[in-house]
Amino acid sequence: MKMIKIALMAFLLFDLKAEEPRNILFVGNSYLYYNNSVHNYVEFMLREFYGSDIDTKLSAIGGSRLHHHNIDHLLDFRNLNLDQQIDLLIMQGGSAQVKTKQSQKEFVDTVQNYAKKAQDLGIATALYMTHAYTDTDERYEPNLINKITETYNEAGKSSNSFIIPVGIAYELAYAEKPQIKLHHPDGTHPGLLGTYLAAATVVASVTDQSPVGIKFNNYGTVNEEDRAFLQKIAWQAYLAHKKEVTLD
Repeated sequence: MKMIKIALMAFLLFDLKAEEPRNILFVGNSYLYYNNSVHNYVEFMLREFYGSDIDTKLSAIGGSRLHHHNIDHLLDFRNLNLDQQIDLLIMQGGSAQVKTKQSQKEFVDTVQNYAKKAQDLGIATALYMTHAYTDTDERYEPNLINKITETYNEAGKSSNSFIIPVGIAYELAYAEKPQIKLHHPDGTHPGLLGTYLAAATVVASVTDQSPVGIKFNNYGTVNEEDRAFLQKIAWQAYLAHKKEVTLD
């Protein structure tokens, strides 16, 4: 019976995004706005995928945690220069927010609060799972991805939000191609390919379909080999996380 309930909950979470979104808002920090911003990549990819106009908006504060954002202000679509409400709110926490129990709770509590406010307005909610640091960042610790995954899974389940497993995608990409450069040299922010991988993972998670074959290459800055590889990894990460949530 417990397995049936968990599987049903996972089905409902993934079913939240079954309809094509028209307006998407990303809320987070510099992880989102590096490299001309992941939301711009996602807009081009989704427009190509659906063959229709989709608008993406971004609220990003450098170095911020989720609670630093005024969600009430952002959930008024007129403050986003839109003429209708957003369909999907994608939230990202601070990268170090998973490192202690206290900061994890702060993140989970904020997600629950913000998600309820959005869902009361008919807006679906999702969590943008951050990637781990490399050892060039002083905050690096081995297996940080485990804390990231556990924290985002808890926040997702408790808030009825689906997870966009960007952090898992990074891990899978590095496992298959250790020399690929997904991070900025600082070891924390995404590099160009990291942003592309993140965007492809968002597309897989929003559409529940493989992004493989999408032609968008950020104006030729992502070569064909990397484009195909990162799209493949994004789909693998999505499927791996979906299976994990269903069987957890």
